[in-house]
Amino acid sequence: MQRKAVALVSGGLDSMLAVKVIQEQGIHVEGINFFTGFCVEGHTHAIRKRDRKKPKRNNALWVAEQLGIKLHIIDIVEEYKEVVFNPKYGYGAHLNPCLDCKIFMVKKAKEWMEAHGFDFIITGEVVGQRPKSQRKDTLPVVQRDSGIGDLLLRPLCAKNLPPTLPEREGWVDRERLYDFSGRSRKPQMALARKFSIEDYAQPAGGCCFLTDEQYSVKLADLWRARGGKQYEMDDIMLLKVGRHIRPAPHFKLIVSREEGEGRFLQGYRGRYPSLKTVSHAGPLALIDGEVSEEELALAARIVARYSQGKNAPEVELEYRDTEGNTRTLKVPPLPPHELNPEWML
Repeated sequence: MQRKAVALVSGGLDSMLAVKVIQEQGIHVEGINFFTGFCVEGHTHAIRKRDRKKPKRNNALWVAEQLGIKLHIIDIVEEYKEVVFNPKYGYGAHLNPCLDCKIFMVKKAKEWMEAHGFDFIITGEVVGQRPKSQRKDTLPVVQRDSGIGDLLLRPLCAKNLPPTLPEREGWVDRERLYDFSGRSRKPQMALARKFSIEDYAQPAGGCCFLTDEQYSVKLADLWRARGGKQYEMDDIMLLKVGRHIRPAPHFKLIVSREEGEGRFLQGYRGRYPSLKTVSHAGPLALIDGEVSEEELALAARIVARYSQGKNAPEVELEYRDTEGNTRTLKVPPLPPHELNPEWML
């Protein structure tokens, strides 16, 4: 009987190789990609001019196509919030709950495996590659807390770990698995060449916004401003776009840095009041929070500072509320020395 494995497919090189190694042993593999909302590289690459050379693709779907496997994309946005808000094992360097994340995803994959008659789970994990979730002492924690036990096989580092049930039962030949360890990606890149895999996501990759320092600072600021840990999908995307400037605890500006970001922010003008320069070319800015007339004037001066009229005595802007009502503001651009560095997120 042909055995069936379900693979956690992130879209990176490691999970791609793990699938290939198991496919080479004649096992039927299908992939699962869990959508948390925090990994939307193709979308963000399409927004900014500097990222236009990067592939505009869902890497997990692309990997599945290259490998010839079916990929099941499962939306866990709402369930995943609890992982982000209250990680049992804490955060990594930033707001990344990596160990809790892996436990959660393996647990969800186990449920899928049992519901669809598959035999075991594979991942692209490598011992010592990630400081939080891929240490030799944390890999067993994933197996224990997820409930998967020894039905979790890690083909790229299996020889560094105790044999799993698929190996002991002979479903998988342990001798054809690997003993990769550490943070170097050279062994993976060499294996990719062996399999004639030439195009893949950056081998040191990982697309999760929560591992990014600047993004985490903005998310923590959002939580402080709202008085608690919460977010929606729009928040996830907006934190990735524009300059975020908080002149006061109760409001901030999201200022586009280029034309692509301006077009993206345009779609949120029904949810947020906005400022746009009229007399000079300049950015579109959203206002997140309630502002007084005095604070609105300050916001306008900040936006004018980023326009081509930054050296002009006065810049004209259009203020638009969420109902579409507009009015004109004329303000002097804020001088550089008055732009408080502590406002910048």
